Amino acid sequence: MRKLFCGIAVAIGVLVSPVLAHAQSADLVLCDRVAADPSDPDKPAEVRGTPDIAASDIATAIKYCKSAANTSRRAMYQLGRAYAANRQTPEAVAAWRKAADKGSTSAMVELGVLYGTGAGVARDEAQARKLFERAAQAGNPRGISNLAALGGGAGGPADPARARELLSKGAETNAEAQYQLGMMLAEGDGGAKDDVAARALFEKAAAQNHPGALERMGAFAQQGRGGAKDSGAAKTYYERAAALGDEDAKKALERLRCPYTIKDKRGNVVTNLCF
Repeated sequence: MRKLFCGIAVAIGVLVSPVLAHAQSADLVLCDRVAADPSDPDKPAEVRGTPDIAASDIATAIKYCKSAANTSRRAMYQLGRAYAANRQTPEAVAAWRKAADKGSTSAMVELGVLYGTGAGVARDEAQARKLFERAAQAGNPRGISNLAALGGGAGGPADPARARELLSKGAETNAEAQYQLGMMLAEGDGGAKDDVAARALFEKAAAQNHPGALERMGAFAQQGRGGAKDSGAAKTYYERAAALGDEDAKKALERLRCPYTIKDKRGNVVTNLCF
């Protein structure tokens, strides 16, 4: 359905106006540049994405994503992100509903989060579960992890083993799935703990600039978990993650810079000694 929809749109653009078709493409490029979600399965590999839309980019995101949303479900989802960043919750919900209707699993997840928390809509755990299930069945990593956190399907208990199974399929190509599965392996959720396999997954996701995976690679390299201990590599990973906004990586860099803690006789931290 999506390919047919896009094909019709392109054909109409060519027949009516090649310039218009080009302009729409440019709008999507600009929309992606400021509002793409790094974890969105719809995001092309060459698009970097941003975990949070910068305040200075919100107006730009709304303008260009709104224009591109006529022919792109990804742009419609990103328009919802822009509205949410601008605290326009009703508009965000409307955009995500349209994107979800077109098959955007990321929009399904965002709507599920809203229903699960009651933010901007009436709290409805059953509706949240349905949305997470739809996203999970389509292989969306966040849909899988949120469904497991909510308590599995059909009102049953959480099933981490099933979450592992579903994430394994997505982890073949998706950085977010690689990160989520790596976390489960690192913590022993849903099966045996496996630091070597977790590190390999984090490394794959880190190669795609996943902030959380970069931070985890820093921690694993620093501690020697699942592979060689390398303080230099750890610092580099932390720096890359911090540059992408990861708060844990920023704290880790500060600990590297100021590793010695001075405490008083009661055990309270007085200060840190820095290099």
